[in-house]
Amino acid sequence: MVALTQTPPSAERLRAVDEFLAETWADQAGHDTRLRDLAVRVRFDQGVAHLTGEVADAGQLRLVRDRVGRLAGVFGVWSRVRVAGRDPVVVDLGCGGTKQYPENLGLDIFPAPGVNAIADLSGSLPLADDSVDVLFAVHILEHLIDFLPLVDECHRVLRPGGVLHVMSPWWGHVNAVADPTHVRLLDVQTIKGVCVQRPPGTPRWHPLHAGCDGASIFADLTPLAPDADPPTPSHLARFFA
Repeated sequence: MVALTQTPPSAERLRAVDEFLAETWADQAGHDTRLRDLAVRVRFDQGVAHLTGEVADAGQLRLVRDRVGRLAGVFGVWSRVRVAGRDPVVVDLGCGGTKQYPENLGLDIFPAPGVNAIADLSGSLPLADDSVDVLFAVHILEHLIDFLPLVDECHRVLRPGGVLHVMSPWWGHVNAVADPTHVRLLDVQTIKGVCVQRPPGTPRWHPLHAGCDGASIFADLTPLAPDADPPTPSHLARFFA
């Protein structure tokens, strides 16, 4: 649980932590034979690990994600990795004029440079079932009075093993209330509710990562099949009170 007195780290400290994470990852990848020869590049930016490159299969990508996500100081693990010779389908929801990666497909209710398709995120997404590998919902959920229908739509369009990357202002920081278009306040515990407190029969999620830097919350979620085992208490304890 994030303490109410927590303040975001300074830009100088974030740069130092990124340097530490890069050094630590290079050391770990050099000593772990499973990681040593993988063509995955890991870049740290303000505590978010950005994965690019290529792997032979989805299991290798899961391994890298898991190992990077275990490093102290990592708030999220964002990925655009080519798997088995196929480029991932990556969609930015509500991207405006800025996408997380230039190659992403951008959806927004308003036209802007970088927006590839117009879509109202409070309704159905114009995407087929099981058609997307990665979804970015960066500074989106706080603008929706009820964001659960969008989360359910994300579950529908993600392929098995796909990932939803969430970033939103933390309720305890001034950024959460300074923007009058923000209609929801979120916490890391909100992500726990999405994963384990939904009614039976609703789409289920497994948290790959969740955290807070004192200004924003981060979560990486992967869809669970109806018959899949739920997250274990020990796994949930990594992220949630």
